[in-house]
Amino acid sequence: MTSRALLADTWLRRFGPPAEAALRLVCFPHAGGGASSFHALARALGPQVEVVAVQYPGRQDRRHEPPLPRVNELADRIAEALLAFPGTAAPYALFGHSFGALVGYETARRLDRAGATPHRLFVSARCAPTTGAGPTDRLADDAALLAEVRGLGGGDALDDPEIQAMALPALRADYRALRSYTWQDGPALRCPITAMTGTEDPLCAPGQVTDWLRLSVVPGRSRVFPGGHFYVQDRVTEVARAVRTDLGVRTPGAAPAHATAT
Repeated sequence: MTSRALLADTWLRRFGPPAEAALRLVCFPHAGGGASSFHALARALGPQVEVVAVQYPGRQDRRHEPPLPRVNELADRIAEALLAFPGTAAPYALFGHSFGALVGYETARRLDRAGATPHRLFVSARCAPTTGAGPTDRLADDAALLAEVRGLGGGDALDDPEIQAMALPALRADYRALRSYTWQDGPALRCPITAMTGTEDPLCAPGQVTDWLRLSVVPGRSRVFPGGHFYVQDRVTEVARAVRTDLGVRTPGAAPAHATAT
């Protein structure tokens, strides 16, 4: 295996054999999350869209690797892996949820500069980095961190001590990465952005999500779904339908997406 292929295999996970889909969607997990969090979305989007998920170091099958401490370092490495991934020259898009929205955005900037502009960037459940709005990244200790995650609706499994012990190092690292991140001005993206959030998301209200659209020279859109911070898990069918619509990949007979769009 070549070093380029090894780099792609290290960072990217498929949910089955390579698919001959119309388009590939590269997904970026939330803080503390792993590639498997997109398994349901992959099922809902197939076979028209093939989902490939990023696996950050320090979790799941990479749990023995040290996490990377900075968003920009993650974006550098992921962009390099995507450029090495077979089929990157074909149409592909990026989808990032929460922490992953920020990593996905910075990755898109690097790919744009490299001449491999994504077909579209989806950013979910996080306000634009230009606004300064976001989660309580400065948390006193692990108890405060766990309380933050539970307050977002994503911490039920953390009541298990074994799962908690495995999850905390990745959570700590991702929140440190959020703390250290500062948005740097630069050229706007040359791909459209779809900015998404839930009606009850405490981190990014529906009225705030449109700020993302100013970070591209191409007109984009915002979408608001019923639910909280992890609406993507509860509204998989609706999210998949909206993603297909915005990518121009339609399923025959599909009903309109259950979301408001602006």
